[in-house]
Amino acid sequence: MPYTVEDLIDRLGGPEAAARLAGVGPEAVRKWRQAHAIPARHWAAVLGATGLSLADLPGSDRGGAERPADAAEPAGTEPPPGATAALVLADGSVFWGRGFGAAAAAAVGEVCFSTGMTGYQETLTDPSFAGQIITFTFPHIGNVGANAEDQEAATVAARGLVVKQDVTEPSNWRAAQPLDAWLRARGIAGIAGVDTRALTVRIRDGGAPSGVLAYPANGRFDLPALRAQAADWPGLEGMDLAQEVTCRQSYDWDQTRWAWPEGFGRQGQPRFHVVAVDYGAKRNILRCLASAGCRVTVVPATASAEDILRHRPDGVFLSNGPGDPAATAAYAVPTLRAVLETGVPVFGICLGHQLLALALGATTFKLARGHRGANQPVQDLATGRVEITSQNHGFAVDPDSLPAGVRVTHVSLFDGTNEGIACDGRPVFSVQYHPEASPGPSDSHYLFERFTALMERRA
Repeated sequence: MPYTVEDLIDRLGGPEAAARLAGVGPEAVRKWRQAHAIPARHWAAVLGATGLSLADLPGSDRGGAERPADAAEPAGTEPPPGATAALVLADGSVFWGRGFGAAAAAAVGEVCFSTGMTGYQETLTDPSFAGQIITFTFPHIGNVGANAEDQEAATVAARGLVVKQDVTEPSNWRAAQPLDAWLRARGIAGIAGVDTRALTVRIRDGGAPSGVLAYPANGRFDLPALRAQAADWPGLEGMDLAQEVTCRQSYDWDQTRWAWPEGFGRQGQPRFHVVAVDYGAKRNILRCLASAGCRVTVVPATASAEDILRHRPDGVFLSNGPGDPAATAAYAVPTLRAVLETGVPVFGICLGHQLLALALGATTFKLARGHRGANQPVQDLATGRVEITSQNHGFAVDPDSLPAGVRVTHVSLFDGTNEGIACDGRPVFSVQYHPEASPGPSDSHYLFERFTALMERRA
C-alpha cells in the first residue's frame, strides 16, 4: 500500500525539510499535496531521502503520473480508470488521459509545446508543424470551435495534440463545428487530461523528445510496442519534410488579409509579381503579400531556378516549412544560389530564412527546445525596437557562420539566437519569425512593405 503524500512529507520532517531534502522548492511540495501524487522527476530524490521503494510512492501506480524507463509496465497492462489515450515518450514515460478527435493508429513524432493563447486551429494547420505532436500550454483549447477561414493549409500538419482540459462545445459566433468533430473528420487524435505543465517543464529542461500518441478504438494499449515505436523514431534532424507539405503544381494567389466586416478580399490591381517558393507556406503569408500589392505565383519546393525565373518575377519569396533545413538544402540551395545571381529581391521567412542563410554560405543547427508560440520578443538591431512575434521553429542559423557581407538584423531576446539577416548592397533579407502573425500580433507587418520597397527600387 503506497504512502500518502502527507505521510511522506511527515517522514521527511515537514514541508520545508521535504523541499530541502528532495532538492525542490516549497511550491513543488505544495503541488504534491494538491495533486496527492509526486511527479516522476522527483521520485529519485524522495526515494533517496526516505529509503523507500518505488511501490511506496503515491502516484507511482496510477494514471497521470510520469513513469521512468526503468519502471516499464508489462504488456497488456490496463489503463487507469477513465483513461482512453496515452502519450508514450521515448524514455518510457507514460502520460495517461482521455482521447478525443479520431481514434486511430498511434501517431509518432517530436513532442513539442506551443505557448500561444489563441489560434490553435492556425497552429494545427501550419505546415511547419509537420512531424510534431503539439502540447498546448494554454489549458482552454477548443472553446472557439473551428471554421474554414482560420486554416493555414488544406490539411492538418501536426500529428496530434495534447491538452490539459477536456475540449468543450464552442462558444464563438464564427464557429462552424466543434474542434472534436473537426479533428475526427481529418483523422487527427488528441489527448486531454494531461498535466501539460509537467510535460512542458520536461521538454524545457530535457529537449523535445520523440513520442507516440495512442488513442486505440478498442481501448487496448501495448505499452512495450508503443515505447519501442517512440524510441525508434529517428527525430527531425536530417529529415526533409518540405516535399511532404509543398504544393504539387504552380498556382496563382490573389486573396488579401481578413478585415472586418468584409472578410477576405481580392487584389485586383497588383503593382508587383512575386514568385513564392512553397516549402510549407501558410495562407496568411500569401495574403500579406497580396495585401502589399503583389500578384503571387506559388511554385513547389522542388522548383528549379529556371521554373522560378521564367515567370519574370519582380521578387522571390521563400516560405516557412517543416523539417531540417540542412536536408531540404540538398535541392533548395543550388536553386537559390542561381536566383541570387540575378539580383532579384529575395525575402525569406522561417525555413526560407534558414535556406537563404545556407545558400549564402552559413550553417544551421538544431535547437534543444525550439521557439513556438505568439509571445516571442525579438529586437531589430538597426532601430532597437522590440517586436512581440509569432514563431514556430526547431532549427536556427548559426550567426558565427555568416560570411562577410551578410549581417545579423534581428535577435531573440529569449536566448540570443538569430532571428534575421540581410545582405549588404543586395536586395536580400529574411527573418526567422512569422510577420504574417496568424496567430499573434501585427508588430512585424512592415517587413512586407520593406520587400515591396526593394522591388519598387529595382524597377
